[in-house]
Amino acid sequence: MSDQPNMPDSAGDARGHEPAPHTLIDKLAQETATPPESATGGAWTRALSSAVRDGLAGRWIDTERRHAQAGVKRACYLSLEFLPGRILANAMLAAGDYDAWARACEDLGLDIDTLAEHEHAPALGNGGLGRLAACLMDSLATHDLPAIAYGIRYRYGMFAQRIRDGWQIETPEDWAENGCPWEFFRPEIAYSISFGGRIEDHGHGPRWIAAERVTAIACDHPVPGHATDTVLTLRLWSPRPAEPFDLAAFNRGEHRRALESADRAEDIGRILYPDDSNDAGRELRLRQEYFFVSASLQDILRRHLETADGDLTGLADAVAIHLNDTHPAIAVAELMRLLVDEHELDWDRAWALSTGVFSYTNHTLMPEALESWPVALLGALLPRHLEIILEINARFLDWVRAQQPDDADLARRVSLIDEAGGRRVRMAHLAVVASHRVNGVSALHGRLLAEHVFADFARLFPERFTYVTNGVTPRRWLAQANPGLAELLDARIGRAWRDDLGRLADLAPLADDAGFRREFAAVKRANKARLAAHIADRTGITVDPDSLFDVQIKRIHEYKRQLLNVLGVITRYAHMVADPEADWVPRTVIFAGKAASSYDAAKRIIKLIHDVAAIVNGDPRVAGRLKVVFIPDYGVREAELIVPAADLSEQISTAGTEASGTGNMKLAMNGALTLGTEDGANIEIRERVGQDHIFIFGHDAGRIAALRAGEDDPRARVDADPELADALHRIASGFFSPDEPERFAPLVEALVAHGDHYKLLADYRAYLDAQDSIDAHYRDRPAWLASAVINVAGMGDFSSDRMAAQYADEIWRIAPVRDGQPAEKRTEKRTEKRTRAAL
Repeated sequence: MSDQPNMPDSAGDARGHEPAPHTLIDKLAQETATPPESATGGAWTRALSSAVRDGLAGRWIDTERRHAQAGVKRACYLSLEFLPGRILANAMLAAGDYDAWARACEDLGLDIDTLAEHEHAPALGNGGLGRLAACLMDSLATHDLPAIAYGIRYRYGMFAQRIRDGWQIETPEDWAENGCPWEFFRPEIAYSISFGGRIEDHGHGPRWIAAERVTAIACDHPVPGHATDTVLTLRLWSPRPAEPFDLAAFNRGEHRRALESADRAEDIGRILYPDDSNDAGRELRLRQEYFFVSASLQDILRRHLETADGDLTGLADAVAIHLNDTHPAIAVAELMRLLVDEHELDWDRAWALSTGVFSYTNHTLMPEALESWPVALLGALLPRHLEIILEINARFLDWVRAQQPDDADLARRVSLIDEAGGRRVRMAHLAVVASHRVNGVSALHGRLLAEHVFADFARLFPERFTYVTNGVTPRRWLAQANPGLAELLDARIGRAWRDDLGRLADLAPLADDAGFRREFAAVKRANKARLAAHIADRTGITVDPDSLFDVQIKRIHEYKRQLLNVLGVITRYAHMVADPEADWVPRTVIFAGKAASSYDAAKRIIKLIHDVAAIVNGDPRVAGRLKVVFIPDYGVREAELIVPAADLSEQISTAGTEASGTGNMKLAMNGALTLGTEDGANIEIRERVGQDHIFIFGHDAGRIAALRAGEDDPRARVDADPELADALHRIASGFFSPDEPERFAPLVEALVAHGDHYKLLADYRAYLDAQDSIDAHYRDRPAWLASAVINVAGMGDFSSDRMAAQYADEIWRIAPVRDGQPAEKRTEKRTEKRTRAAL
């Protein structure tokens, strides 16, 4: 079957033609059937998006043709999340025709930036994991690396966050309610996905007799590279019922029952991360993971077989399948099922192919965050996969016992089945056993994985473990988010930094240039004024753009330690009230982030932030010199406003818990100084910018481990520190919640009475000392600006371009494809087959 996208080409290749106003008028008619004189901003945005999309069509098709003709190995990236952000501006910048489209809009009396504001970003991810996947795909496309990404087309994403009386309220985020011009449904590319049922064996091997089937339909998004003709594909799977509804039941008047199977199928694609605090939610999560993994693997095998004359022998030379975290780990069992059951390979050959294609990135150091599934649930939903996992485990443990006969407990520790407290399948163990490469996402994370989380596996397979530090795309997070700074960099060091971020190092000498620092400060001030206007619009709070913008933007979680930040704010507020005439550095403390819908502590922290803000912001004694703000519904759009405006970047997770982080990179790349622990990529940022231009505080990972082992007494810490005791008392006594004095008691009890697991109290004093140093440094404006410039200059190694190159070279073994140069000569027939299998 043909995989070529059914895309219009009326706008032509935007690289070859100057966009004209009549193109937009034509598109307005085609897309909305609206005359120009009555078109809304949203209608014009759809018309512009459609025209820009059409300009990508030829490049998209040509990319697949080049890859097909070259016969190259391709990376297949499996991720439960993608967070691309708004696409329109990025697509125009990638094609190099942003200014041309701006002129076409201006001729029609339209402002292109205003039109871009009408776009609704695809809600396909939650935070760092999804944004990392989007940055990686941007870099792979920009550097002409052959890859395709797979995920789920969520109808509502995670949720839209609303704030009501300080509490987070989750509402559906129907991001595609009015259609999305960037997606192309491909009903001709569809796969059947099975669930439940039983296993039968009639002498010809096991056969899975499924109880339920769902259809996965491909929906493709283009991923354009910048300053290149490459456009890669993000293929998302949309669930459909195998049968629309039960017609017989419907005709009997049983209308609701007739639609039950259809609703159950469509539930798979409704939201990202359903509440898994109940059995139904856990089952839906597993159904989601298997659904997209099975469709993706069937697609990968179909494409390979079409181009390899039905021969699976060279699979590992043709594709690299990457598991982005443990969510897609069920792919190991599914590929074995497909190879053994469907394609009738013997077990050893199938296992060799599987370990040849799989690689795995781990994103967490917390054992409780490593996904596992009850054996009973996995057996009920995926009975054949449970059999395969048990067989993998039995063979693996036999090998382990042969390798380490003197360690009787080793088999229990590395087993894919956790027998303690109810039998559970350890998905991370499955991914490690099946992958030829396992990587962490920062130097510290990689070391801790090998030394602690997967220590036994690292001794068994030392050659598998490595790390690839995360990165972010400078096109999105500097050029697009901070055009003022981008223009300044272009003028001073040239444009090469956009594709070679290492060139930012040329900026370092300008830290001592007073004239450059003034220009840099003017850009920052303009970004802060823009954010202040956004804050006023979203929250009604007026903030001073000349105050220090102190930013903590990330998922709300106890290990991220927003609560430590709040304790610091409360202590600062108490000091200011006690001595209002002192020379306080004006500060605006900005929070943003979502809490998981079932995570009570995180939602309570959001409420505490709002309650503290109400008291602090309304107190005339601080006279506006301290403001606290929570920006709701944090996502890429909000980040693009906050990141360029930040002066201080709070990266204060408990040491040893944050794998890497990417917010720290985005903020430093835009001139924010980091306040952070010795965690994740903070350590590597310090190495690049220097100790004098970053604020590192608190216990390191080793010391945190020792404190958790029993050397810590939280209550004694409180008794020994009057300021800490005062801050906690204000929270627990109802000072900030007089309407419900006990509202925040659970947060304080978790710290004082239940062990302070994330060691906020242990790091509190060091955190305050670091904040004092920050105030002192900020008072010396030339020194602060010089540090900000040095931070920008030191960010070269944190580009996703470097990350993509490492994945390509060290893990996937793929090479760039340019100018249609084939890897080797092939017959015309074989080239034709590869072209048919494109996309």
